[in-house]
Formats: sequence, structure tokens, C-alpha cells
Amino acid sequence: AQLVEQRTENPCVTGSIPVITTTEEEMTTTSRYHNVLLIDDNEIDNFINERMISTSGFSKQVIVKNSCDAALDYLRENQDNLDKLPDVIFLDLNMPGKDGFAFLNDFESLSATAKGKCKVVVLSSSISPDDINKASTNPYVFKYVNKPLSEKYLEAIDI
Repeated sequence: AQLVEQRTENPCVTGSIPVITTTEEEMTTTSRYHNVLLIDDNEIDNFINERMISTSGFSKQVIVKNSCDAALDYLRENQDNLDKLPDVIFLDLNMPGKDGFAFLNDFESLSATAKGKCKVVVLSSSISPDDINKASTNPYVFKYVNKPLSEKYLEAIDI
């Protein structure tokens, strides 16, 4: 994808700030996946990861949910709609309320269609061997990736 650099003026910063954008046509023709679901309670992480996923051409659309419950509601509502189901789910493990492991337990109750299409990639800052082992041995977890998300990690995801 050809990236277009634009400069925008910011009254808080001297000079201009580069903003990398891609056109809708470029994103459509170069995206590896149609939909990605990003589940994380951290708004800054969501902003950075959504931007990385979009600008790298990894996915045409990024759906962001800031809790496991909101993500499960979305998946339940669309569990038999292949066009709305994400190809990849990026899941943070450590969240208040329902954490990533509880999400994986509830994911089991979704339709065979949803479980078959959605591949879960744990995206976590946890380096705990227990967390890594528990997540990696879950039958729905395709890959375990440490934050921050990078283009290198995205390139390594091949579902």
C-alpha cells in the first residue's frame, strides 16, 4: 500500500506533525483480512493498535470493544453472520471485571460458525509464564503476542 504523508498544523506544537493516511481504495485492495475485533480496556493501546492494524493493510475494518462483555455481546449478535464476524480477535488478558481468560471460557458457548471463523490472538503485556501457558494451551488461541503490536507481529499472523 502506498502511504500518503500529510502535514497538519497543531497549535500546541511548533511546526507540523506528519500524519500517515491511506485511501479507502488502498485499504480495500491491500487488506489481508476483512474484519478484526480488538478487545482491550486501555484507550491508548486501542488507538495505537487500531492505527497499526489499519495502516499496515492487515484488515479492512477494525471493531474496537473496551470490555469482554461488550465484545461477547457483539459476537453473540453476529455469530451466524459471516460478513460481520471478525477473522481475527486481538484479546488483552488483564482487564477489570471479566478478563481475557473469562472471555475465552464464554467464547466456547458461541455458535460453531463463530468459533470456526474467529481466530483469537492474545495481545498482552503479561510476561507471566502461567498466563502464556494458560493462553497458549487454550484451543481457541491461535497465537500469543506481546504488546506493543508491531507490523512484524502482524506479518507473522497467517490464518
